[in-house]
Amino acid sequence: MAAGSAAGWAVGALGVVCLLLRLDFVSCDSQVIYGAVNKNVTLYTSSFKPFKEIVWKRGKDKVVEWDDQSEVRAFLSFKDRVYLDTVSGNLTICKLTPSDEDEYRIESPSVRNNSKFTLRVIESLPSPALSCTLIDGNITLQCMILEDYNTHLELIQYSWDCPSTIQCQNGSKPSEAYVTKEGDLSQEIQCIISNPLFRRTTSIILSTCVPSDNTRHRPALFAIPLVLIGGLLFFKSPVVW
Repeated sequence: MAAGSAAGWAVGALGVVCLLLRLDFVSCDSQVIYGAVNKNVTLYTSSFKPFKEIVWKRGKDKVVEWDDQSEVRAFLSFKDRVYLDTVSGNLTICKLTPSDEDEYRIESPSVRNNSKFTLRVIESLPSPALSCTLIDGNITLQCMILEDYNTHLELIQYSWDCPSTIQCQNGSKPSEAYVTKEGDLSQEIQCIISNPLFRRTTSIILSTCVPSDNTRHRPALFAIPLVLIGGLLFFKSPVVW
């Protein structure tokens, strides 16, 4: 019983420590930050007293450093691409590239625990393509990304926007949906793809998924020209006495 109490106390104490750190805006774990290719991203931190020295690192390599006796100094590929706010400690990285992905942290006596950030760089999503097929009275809708896009595919989410008069059923994959042929085919359905930074939509009208049946009208369409031709031949025939 004593061992169980000790273990419970340890877990509780760890929870309190993590809570206190979170209240000071410093997480027990690395915070995931998303940035867009060719855009800027800012890593925010907090301090309990004014900064006198700051070092930001990506992994083990220095990104930028500063102290109150010298100017800001950037390193490696971050030269002319970073801005360090020496008052707040925030670091802004400009013109992001996929190679900027990594874990970043700030080291300073003014920060109780090193703030860690995991940076994920995402490219803009392309517009999806929406196709449909009619099988056994059901319309199968499929939303696809046709372009060569392979940036964090695990972050892409699919969703469907259907009008209230249509019942959309989820398919075996999030990118698929089903609609019965008996529904209102004049309605439009939207496919939505998104990730933490971008959102793209495309739409389709259900009537385009069902081929029209014009077989009953075809004989009439061809009969009219034949009658007209026969009449013209009758009137143009010479009269024999």
